[in-house]
Amino acid sequence: MSKSTAEIRQTFLDFFQSKGHQIVASSSLVPNNDPTLLFTNAGMNQFKDVFLGQDKRDYSRATTSQRCVRAGGKHNDLENVGYTARHHTFFEMLGNFSFGDYFKREAISFAWELLTGSQWFNLPKERLWVTVYETDDEAWNIWEKEIGVPAERIIRIGDNKGSAYASDNFWQMGDTGPCGPCSEIFYDHGDHIWGGPPGSPEEDGDRYIEIWNIVFMQFNRQADGTMQPLPKPSVDTGMGLERISAVLQHVNSNYDIDLFQKLIASVAKVTGTQDLTNKSLRVIADHIRSCAFLIADGVVPSNENRGYVLRRIIRRAVRHGNMLGAQQSFFYKLVAPLIAVMGSAGEELQKQQQHVENILKAEEEQFAKTLERGLALLDEELANLQGDTLKGEIVFRLYDTFGFPADLTADVCRERNLKIDEAGFEAAMDAQRQRARQASGFNADYNSQIRVEKDAEFDGYDHLALPATVSEIFVDGQSVNTLHAGQQAVIVLDKTPFYGESGGQVGDTGVITTDQSEFTVEDTQKYGKSPGHIGRLLSGELQVGQRVNTQVDEARRAKIRLNHSATHLLHAALRQVLGPHVAQKGSLVNDKYLRFDFSHTEAMTDRQLREVTEIVNQQIRRNLPVATDIMDIDDAKQKGAMALFGEKYDQQVRVLTMGDFSVELCGGTHAQRTGDIGLFVVDSESGTAAGVRRIEAFTGERALSTVFAAQDQLTQIAQLIKANSTNLNDKIKALTEHARVLEKQVQQLNDQQAAQKSASLADQVSDIHGVKVLISELPAVDPKLLRTMVDDLKNQLGSAVIVLGTTSEDKVSLIVGVTKDLTDRIKAGELIGLIAPKVGGKGGGRPDMAQAGGNLPEALSATLAEVPDIISDKLQ
Repeated sequence: MSKSTAEIRQTFLDFFQSKGHQIVASSSLVPNNDPTLLFTNAGMNQFKDVFLGQDKRDYSRATTSQRCVRAGGKHNDLENVGYTARHHTFFEMLGNFSFGDYFKREAISFAWELLTGSQWFNLPKERLWVTVYETDDEAWNIWEKEIGVPAERIIRIGDNKGSAYASDNFWQMGDTGPCGPCSEIFYDHGDHIWGGPPGSPEEDGDRYIEIWNIVFMQFNRQADGTMQPLPKPSVDTGMGLERISAVLQHVNSNYDIDLFQKLIASVAKVTGTQDLTNKSLRVIADHIRSCAFLIADGVVPSNENRGYVLRRIIRRAVRHGNMLGAQQSFFYKLVAPLIAVMGSAGEELQKQQQHVENILKAEEEQFAKTLERGLALLDEELANLQGDTLKGEIVFRLYDTFGFPADLTADVCRERNLKIDEAGFEAAMDAQRQRARQASGFNADYNSQIRVEKDAEFDGYDHLALPATVSEIFVDGQSVNTLHAGQQAVIVLDKTPFYGESGGQVGDTGVITTDQSEFTVEDTQKYGKSPGHIGRLLSGELQVGQRVNTQVDEARRAKIRLNHSATHLLHAALRQVLGPHVAQKGSLVNDKYLRFDFSHTEAMTDRQLREVTEIVNQQIRRNLPVATDIMDIDDAKQKGAMALFGEKYDQQVRVLTMGDFSVELCGGTHAQRTGDIGLFVVDSESGTAAGVRRIEAFTGERALSTVFAAQDQLTQIAQLIKANSTNLNDKIKALTEHARVLEKQVQQLNDQQAAQKSASLADQVSDIHGVKVLISELPAVDPKLLRTMVDDLKNQLGSAVIVLGTTSEDKVSLIVGVTKDLTDRIKAGELIGLIAPKVGGKGGGRPDMAQAGGNLPEALSATLAEVPDIISDKLQ
């Protein structure tokens, strides 16, 4: 009996653990502090700084099952998903890693033992083929002479992609960063399937399938293409869990493995589909994985960057559901089946199930409205179409502005025997892609960042001043030995009390001094694990190796500590009031206020906000001790500590406990007791994205000053309306009611004025080709009355075309009304589209009513004089 996908994942991890590898949890799909990546796309992403020598772990061998997404940026498989046997937006990458420990010989031996060992995967050796980089004789010799793979099944692959090191057997994660030659392992499914071995003309067939890639990390590619040798050659491997599962479960397509078959059955159930071979089932089964895990890792649908990619995937899935005949929202119903099939890899998703379902449901419902609006706009465009082809720019505008899929536009056109200008659409899309690339924040040069060679120790939990030694100085990103007065720089010390920005807490400020020099620290950022002090040398000189004194701005740090501790109390209070689905989605803690983003789908009520505020202040009054412990991350999780979104944790973590109320992983600085916070006041609660809310709040002195300011404002209001604290509400209610009565009277007067003006205009009707036409310029008329006047005139005239215009404050207001019986001959929207440009504006509307504005009031009279001829042309 073949192993399940979950069992295959565990077997892989167990094998490498038996070879001395540390099992490391999958990192977030949102890369931590890496500007070069849109999403985590390979197992080595979380170890990138380790390969570069910028980070050190307490292990030199690791193994993971890493969640990956390839649906945007350089690695984008979206359009192929569902239509090929092996493309996915989401997949799990099994990997083993050596950080300067073993290299080619051991990496190749481990792979062969796992794949062919009788107690492991037990694959037949004769079905395995391998490739090596063309000049990698060392790897070739290991495969042939030590492992025993016949030479005819070892293939050299050179620079087959047009330039040096551009090869199927030379791996790089991005345009810059760690890279090296690799050795791939292929599985031969047999001659009953078409295809040839790698490097052959038939290599794109499905007979020979790559199942494992062993990358020998030797270089760091610079922006100019230079290959800089890495400090310690390392190993990075990747084997797609879905691919190896297909091999071990004796199927040819990833979509036939147990995991996908169960998901596909669930998709068929929620969409009411009987045909289990329909490709749309595969698309949706794949897309629920990427969408659910992206949302769980903090991404929300939006119109830019990661959120835009997520929105595209959701809408693609919903579109395929519609093609299957789904009548209602269905996509969110697949989260529970997904959790069930993912096994241990779905534990984090299970904790956020409700949040993920809410986001998906809201996005699907919004898209349904988008489709409805898009169809109406498309109908309008097609009604005015000249010829049989819809312009590409219109197809693009429907897609880009309204989210209306181009394939759906093509479907609607096809039903009406029309075509779309595909070339024009693609040209508009290419232009958009170019703009997106230029605006994207994910094309940075990884090597442009400052590289700190020596680790600096942070010793600022208990100290605000320390003697230290200057380790490195950077001016304009370049390492220097001496810093002169007036220069800006980044200074790295051997140890420091300055906190480098992380975990939402801003960096410290202060001074670094000697007897002859003073460096003002304007910010502190982390470079790798080392705090870097950013600022300017005000006097004297500083040199590498020099002894200095450090002093953090104590008053500022104190305020930051209070705000940071308050975020922990706020987090726990929100979970208590709103539910366990609440999870942190970002934060900012500085000396002025705290900002806390969290998962929740609805605006908080005043009652909920008050309850949260009361709970936080109650915990402050309890004066709970704030304690920190360093422990193993697994022990911390056992204790119930919550990990914060977007943070990367080592095996040893800092656990912050506030009495019996809050336990979280946190490396920030905090109050000694909750009572130090003094007072907590919420300033605002708002939405930042679908399913994400934001609270901004104050603590300590700032909170108290906010209370005083509110009291002062109430006092001023009371004085203005001649009230006091006992009758303030009654006075405001009376004033509001009086204002409402006055507004009603004004509206009645306006309606009467419009009716009188309309009655006087009825005498100005003319006849054009048997149609009543009323065209009038109305001086000193409120533009808001125009619609009412048109409605009155339609009732009076029964059948007519009405065009009214007025000017106000150097602006033109136009309105066109057409009674229903005439809209087949002349449409208000078309007519105003011809008139508005003449007064410097544009407008639109329905066939029976349309409005426009303009900025050329001097042109109104002449424009209205031309309208009879325009109407005459339309009616002929």
